[in-house]
Amino acid sequence: MAMVVAGKDKAGMDAGKYVRYTPEQVEALERVYSECPKPSSMRRQQLIRECPILSNIEPKQIKVWFQNRRCREKQRKEASRLQTVNRKLTAMNKLLMEENDRLQKQVSQLVYENGYMRQQIHTQPSAATTDTSCESVVTSGQHHNQQNPIPQHPHRDANNPAGLLAIAEETLAEFLSKATGTAVEWVQMVGMKPGPDSIGIIAVSHNCSGVAARACGLVSLEPTKVAEILKDRASWFRDCRCLEVLTVIPTGNGGTIELIYMQTYAPTTLAAARDFWTLRYTTGLEDGSLVICERSLTPSTGGPAGPSAPNFVRADVLPSGYLIRPCDGGGSMIHIVDHVDLDAWSVPEVLRPLYESPRILAQKMTIAALRHIRQIAQESSGEVPYGGGRQPAVLRTFSQRLSRGFNDAVNGFTDDGWSLLSSDGVEDVTIAVSSSPNKLLGSHVNSPSLFPTIGGGVLCAKASMLLQNVPPALLVRFLREHRSEWADCGVDAYSAASLRASPFAVPGLRSNSGFLGSQVILPLAHTVENEEFLEVIRLEGHGFNPDEVVLPRDLYLLQLCSGVDENAVGACAQLVFAPIDESFADDAPLLPSGFRVIPLDPKTDSPAATRTLDLASTLEVGSGGAARPANDSSYNLRSVLTIAFQFTYENHLRENVAAMARQYVRSVVASVQRVAMAISPSRIGMQIGMKHSPGSPEAHTLTRWISRSYRCHTGVELLQADSESADSLLKLLWHHSDAIMCCSLKASPVFTFTNQAGLDMLETTLIALQDIRLEKILDDSGRKVLCSEFDKIMQQGFAYLPAGICLSSMGRPVSYEQAMAWKVLTDDDSPHCLAFMFVNWSFV
Repeated sequence: MAMVVAGKDKAGMDAGKYVRYTPEQVEALERVYSECPKPSSMRRQQLIRECPILSNIEPKQIKVWFQNRRCREKQRKEASRLQTVNRKLTAMNKLLMEENDRLQKQVSQLVYENGYMRQQIHTQPSAATTDTSCESVVTSGQHHNQQNPIPQHPHRDANNPAGLLAIAEETLAEFLSKATGTAVEWVQMVGMKPGPDSIGIIAVSHNCSGVAARACGLVSLEPTKVAEILKDRASWFRDCRCLEVLTVIPTGNGGTIELIYMQTYAPTTLAAARDFWTLRYTTGLEDGSLVICERSLTPSTGGPAGPSAPNFVRADVLPSGYLIRPCDGGGSMIHIVDHVDLDAWSVPEVLRPLYESPRILAQKMTIAALRHIRQIAQESSGEVPYGGGRQPAVLRTFSQRLSRGFNDAVNGFTDDGWSLLSSDGVEDVTIAVSSSPNKLLGSHVNSPSLFPTIGGGVLCAKASMLLQNVPPALLVRFLREHRSEWADCGVDAYSAASLRASPFAVPGLRSNSGFLGSQVILPLAHTVENEEFLEVIRLEGHGFNPDEVVLPRDLYLLQLCSGVDENAVGACAQLVFAPIDESFADDAPLLPSGFRVIPLDPKTDSPAATRTLDLASTLEVGSGGAARPANDSSYNLRSVLTIAFQFTYENHLRENVAAMARQYVRSVVASVQRVAMAISPSRIGMQIGMKHSPGSPEAHTLTRWISRSYRCHTGVELLQADSESADSLLKLLWHHSDAIMCCSLKASPVFTFTNQAGLDMLETTLIALQDIRLEKILDDSGRKVLCSEFDKIMQQGFAYLPAGICLSSMGRPVSYEQAMAWKVLTDDDSPHCLAFMFVNWSFV
């Protein structure tokens, strides 16, 4: 390596000379660079002293060498990144051109069909007047059947590989016509914009039999690896309970035919699970592509009859599969088609959208497959950092175990040992028990250590209901961030103690369920697009009531949260957690509990849309608030909520645990009802406010006091209203651009009211506002300034506070240019609370 060094010759003239490093010198510098790319001046001088071969080089020259080396490394990374982006764009361009050709064919076909229908409309009346005989009608019907014959397949059994191969080839042709042809009219899914960094091109169909979804995407794995991952459906399809390959038949063209039996979980307690009996065909195409296609074997298609299981509804897979093409420069281009008939008529009418929505199918199967492949690709390339000292595959296994355990609890299959207990006369909560905990917790769990000598099992209390106008993502996000609004610390302590095999009494629920401490969220891992989070929740030990016999230490939960993106159409939102101990071993037993909220497609054109099992409509609580206007039709939606909580029990305490679990689930339902009322967008209107304590003013009165006090103290109007009506003032306050909030005049002030900007700044909701203390959001300098100005506020009525930094309820720093505090007076001029206004705030 050579470099130019500026210096002066003997005559004082500036001169430049080249310094050429020897290979030994470069090797020594590279060793240091690998440890520290940017060494300090002292470290460079130390390097010259410790390495004799660098003694003839000046420290400034070594500094320049490191600068050049960092620049070359940056250029190399940028060149590599641009090459990767270029490959992606080239492949995506090819994919979009193919999609464009397919759409042009579809348009041509639609134009032809439109012209044919116009011709039929014009010719039909004349034909009807010339010949209306029965013979003519029958003849025309026979002609139509000849033009569109119904395929008839001879009966084929497992002993006839040639017959199964014929079914496989038919399946392959039908699948390819859906994946790259015009057999199905695909419509791009809302919010799925194609691009080099997007998940892919996602489309659904609204006018085919059953429900269908299609995806095209790029991944950096080779086709054979992609095929291996996709065939292992249980690893990425969370609704897959089991998948058994009962027969494998090699074909003459190098492919394989498999006969598969698969069981899937029901998403809620209100419907039965599904099972499938399918033929899967894996083969290669002449262009080097791999194809995995699948369809159900039914009497109409031919083939052997499959196994059956009680309490399962047989559903059908219509020709579906995966087309995996190799890309130039490495990687694969994937086409996925999922087309199923889930027998929606076997479920209650109100739940049919769960089985008739192509968006839900796309999120649960099609997009899930692409995301899983991308996750594996990033893990293989080392782009995913390890969390908590564990490899990504181990953390992914934890996520699968949590999801599977929750599904097992919701479904309660008899072959897992579940049986129902008699109810207490009210059918709102179902109680099921299983005396086979090893099957639920895992074969590695030592049952006698959990249920020592007297024996025991696992008990599950579960309930499902429908919600009206409650965004699933918003509800689950609130439940995650504000556990104190619905959880009971005694129940959490009981769950944790039971898994430690420690003696612990069955708790009694308190009327003010919750805990006095706080929760700390410790991130472990997240998926590529942040649609799923795995985290450890620490519940601080000081939050438990000292008068009760509880664990003296902090409690820990392993938690899985998914579907909190409000823009993901049809996505299921889920919060699942299980108690763990401090050791958190890889094979730790997990007993998951939690919530699942699945959106139902809105049926605004049906009178039954308002006739639901709505939680919110039966509540008698104070009004709540939200940020969206009431007339936003996009939030005229329904969703189904499923709650399931699991507990271990000892045989002699089973009835006590059942009573506790039933009461606890009912209390959680009541809490969720209050939350649903608060965050429902339809509640905003004239009901902005919160559930005030007795004697507190309602929102209209408080707004008038805030505005009048500000005018009296400063001589300036806070709210420029056209009229003095309460409704007008409330709207102006709620939509004010600055964060305006009120806190109580107590030794430890807590917030009692805020406008929408204040909710955004504090990252909270009205119902959780009273849990936030003023001292928690102000930094040290802010608290000092407020203390120094407090007397002035109480005497003069207001004070201006300088710019500063505060914290949201989630711990994020928020900067503001100026703040103002003033004393809010009632109608009789007595102090009611303090009001704050944070001007031009923003997250740092």
